[in-house]
Amino acid sequence: MTTSAIDHDKLSRVIGRLGDAAIDPAAWRAIMDDLCRAAGATGAVLLQADIRTPDVPRTASMDEALQRYFGQSWHVSDPRARGVPRAMSGEVITDEDCVTPDEMRSDPMYNEVLRPFGLQWFAGIGFWAGSASWVLTLQRTSREGAFDMRDTRLLAQLAPRLTETATLSTAIGRVALHSMTNVLDRVRQPALVIDRAGRVLSRNEAADAGFDDEIRIRDRRLVVRDKLAMARIDRLIDAIRFTAEHHALSHEPILIRRMAKPPVALRVLPIDGAARNVFLGARAMLTLSNLVPRLPPEPNLIAQAFDVTPAEARLVSLLAGGLSVEQASERLRIARETARNHLKSVFSKTGTHRQAELISLVAQLM
Repeated sequence: MTTSAIDHDKLSRVIGRLGDAAIDPAAWRAIMDDLCRAAGATGAVLLQADIRTPDVPRTASMDEALQRYFGQSWHVSDPRARGVPRAMSGEVITDEDCVTPDEMRSDPMYNEVLRPFGLQWFAGIGFWAGSASWVLTLQRTSREGAFDMRDTRLLAQLAPRLTETATLSTAIGRVALHSMTNVLDRVRQPALVIDRAGRVLSRNEAADAGFDDEIRIRDRRLVVRDKLAMARIDRLIDAIRFTAEHHALSHEPILIRRMAKPPVALRVLPIDGAARNVFLGARAMLTLSNLVPRLPPEPNLIAQAFDVTPAEARLVSLLAGGLSVEQASERLRIARETARNHLKSVFSKTGTHRQAELISLVAQLM
């Protein structure tokens, strides 16, 4: 009796390491390399069953084939997709579950995507990440041979552990995302996190406070009235969609012009650590500078910085927050003449001559 091509001990060690990927999504590639060695396979790819994008974890051995697979849109006509319902019901699927021998010989996807890279046979292990269905695919060459029933029985051990890993990874990632945006909330920095399709996964209260008809979230997407800026945001989303998961994403700031308010600078920051996991799909944090007015510096900070009295510092803080001298005097419950005297004193101590000049100086503390 022949034995399976799969090394049971190596497979068990890989299964035991799956939890590492929940903490560090970058671990997927090394884990899948080891899985290939255990399964006698050349390559491995994680694919979402219903939404397929090229920025998915895979072994380096699959990079060129996947460039052609996605670049020429073979992912929309892959005949092996017929087996996905069976994979999600608990079976480990192979080519024989999806296509006939004649189809394998004649199908363009096999002939133009797989065989040019020496690939021939596959096995797919279905698992769940919340309500999303995923398939871990293993690819063998013609020399390595097809996956048989002995192989699929051993590979079936992966399914429940993959579901556990995806569930834990998603939970940890969401906590990490909220922590990232909440930290910026403390300094009133509007921020939101988008996934590979441009959908908003998380946003903070500072962002919500600044959204209006010109900049807002609609159907889970950032929408701006400025057409030029919107076109640049769309190009950003395209870049995210077609940049590999393990590649760094860089993008120039996007200026969003508004009709009656100052322009907003949208900047793109990378997502790292547990927040950047394939199941959440978080790919970038967007910060929106100048979306909401900044809080003026606290009076004690102004007093220390410019050597003014506490009363003068309180007045300057209100002026920096946008109030007029008259409004500030009413807020402080002092006479307007007293407020003007305070302002003259501050001009003298700071070497400024006009209120706008003073506010510009104080703004450096904001």
